[in-house]
Amino acid sequence: MGVSCGDVSHAPQEVLAAALEAYVSIDASGRVISWNPAAETTFGYAFDDACGRLVEELIIPDRFRAAHHAGLARLTAGEPGRVLGQRLQLAARHRDGHEFPIEMTLTATDGPGGRRFHAFAHDVTSEHRASRFLAVESAVARGLAEADSSTKAAARVVEALGVRMGWPVVELWLVDEHRQLLCLEARHVGRDIPVGRFAIDELEPGEGLPGSVFLQDQPRWIPDLAADPSLVRHRAAARAGLHMAVGVPICACDQSLGALCIYNDRAEDSQDAIIAMLSGVAAQVGQYLDRRRAEELAVELARTKDEFLTLVTHELRNPLAVITATASLAEAELDSLTVDDQRGYLRTIARSAERLAVLAEDLLDLARLESGHLVMRPMPTDLNEIIDGAVQALAEPIKAKDLTVTVHTPPQLPLYADPDRLRQVADNLLSNAVKYTPAGGTVTVTASADASTGQLTWTIADTGIGIPPADRPRLFRRFYRASTAVDKSIPGTGLGLVITRAIVERHHGTIELAEKRAQGATFVIRLPTKPPTSAE
Repeated sequence: MGVSCGDVSHAPQEVLAAALEAYVSIDASGRVISWNPAAETTFGYAFDDACGRLVEELIIPDRFRAAHHAGLARLTAGEPGRVLGQRLQLAARHRDGHEFPIEMTLTATDGPGGRRFHAFAHDVTSEHRASRFLAVESAVARGLAEADSSTKAAARVVEALGVRMGWPVVELWLVDEHRQLLCLEARHVGRDIPVGRFAIDELEPGEGLPGSVFLQDQPRWIPDLAADPSLVRHRAAARAGLHMAVGVPICACDQSLGALCIYNDRAEDSQDAIIAMLSGVAAQVGQYLDRRRAEELAVELARTKDEFLTLVTHELRNPLAVITATASLAEAELDSLTVDDQRGYLRTIARSAERLAVLAEDLLDLARLESGHLVMRPMPTDLNEIIDGAVQALAEPIKAKDLTVTVHTPPQLPLYADPDRLRQVADNLLSNAVKYTPAGGTVTVTASADASTGQLTWTIADTGIGIPPADRPRLFRRFYRASTAVDKSIPGTGLGLVITRAIVERHHGTIELAEKRAQGATFVIRLPTKPPTSAE
C-alpha cells in the first residue's frame, strides 16, 4: 500500500504506513504528496485518489478554504506561523460529505523540492460527541428543573439540542388527545435557516416524521429527506437546506405522548449514539410531563372539590331550601289557601324537584360515561329529527325570550348513532344557547354531511353572553362554569358540556368551541356518518 506520491526520503514509508494517525503531506501549492493508510480510513479517499490533488478539495470544508489559502501562502513565504507545532482542533470533511472534528499537529520542512507541510491527525468525533452529549444532558436537566410549564420546558429542551449539537432545526411535538392531533410545542431554528413552509404546527398521527414516530412508538433515522416522498415536508426540507433527520418518541408510563425530532443540514454518522442520546432526552421529557400531569391533577382535584362544593351550595341546597320553605309555608297557611294558591305552591315545589332530578341524572350520566358503563345503542338515525325535536321542546322559553331560532340543514342527515344520546347532546347545547342568549337574540343551527370524508359537521351558534378566552381551556371540565355565567348569576351545574363531549367522543366524534366570535359562542361537532369498521 502506497504512502508517498514520489520519492520522499525524509520519512521512512514503512513507519508512516504503520502509523495509527492519519499522515498527510502537501507541497507549497497545497497538493497531496503523501497519504498513509490511516488517512485513507479517516478521510475515505484511497491513496491513488488522493495523491496529486489539492488537499482543500479532499478534506477542507468550503467555508474554511479561504483561510486555508491565506495560511498556506504565509507559511510558504517563510512567515512564522502560530499553527506550526501546535495541537489544533479543526473540522474536516469525509469523502461521503459529512463533517467531523479532528485533532492535528502541523510541521514544515525545507528540502530540494521546496517547502513541504506534514500533518498528523486523528478523528476526535467520539470525544467531541461525548462532551456535547454531556453538555446537552446537563442543559436539558437544568431547563426541566427550572421550567414552570410544559411549554417553557419544551423550549429549553429544543434550545439545548439546537445550540449544543449545532442542529439547525429541532422540534418537540405533543399529542392533543381531545383533537387527536400532534401539535408543535416548541421549535428551535438556527441562524439563517429559511424554514418557510417547513414550519407547520399540526400533524395527523402517522403523518410526517413526528407523526410516524409517535404512532409507531419507534425511533426513525432518515439519512436523505429529499429521497423520502412519504414525508409531507420533504420538499420544504430541501428548500430549507435540510438533508437528514431523526426522531424518537416521547413516552411516559408506556403511553406515547409525542415526538422529539432533529433536522440537519449535513450528513450524520453514529446513528446508534445519536438515537441513544435523543432517547435519553426524550425519557427526561416524558418523566417531566408525567410529573407535571400529576401536579396538574392534584390542582385539578382541588379545584374540582371547590367547584363541587359550589355546585352543592347553589344547585343542590337552593332547590332544597325552596322545597322546604314552600312546604312549611303551605302547611302553616293550609286552612286559608285557595285551590289556586295550593297549585302555585305545588308548581314551585315541582320545579325545584325537577331541577334536583336533572342534577342527579347529570351526575349519574357522567359517572356512567367516565366509567364506560353507559350503554350506547347506535342505529341508523336522522339528525334532522333530533334537531327538530330539541327545538320544539324549547318552544316555550324561546317564545318567552323572543328569540329567533334558525335551522339550516338538508332534507335528511343520516348517520349511525344512538338517537337518545344525540338528543341529549342537542338538548344540552340548545338549552345552553337559549339560556345564555339575552331576549331578542338569535340561535342558529347548521348541519351538513361530506360524502367524501364520511363526516358530518353540526354547529350551534348564539348571540349570547359568550365565553371569555381565559375560560376556554377549562370549559369542558367537570363543574366548571364560565365567569360570564357566574357573574350574571345564571343557574347551571357545569356538567352539560362535560356529558356532551363524552357522548360525542363515544360516537368517535369531536366537539370544540369555535374561535372567538364578535358576540356569543359557536360549538362545532364532527361525527362519522358510518359505523366503525371494527367493534371497540
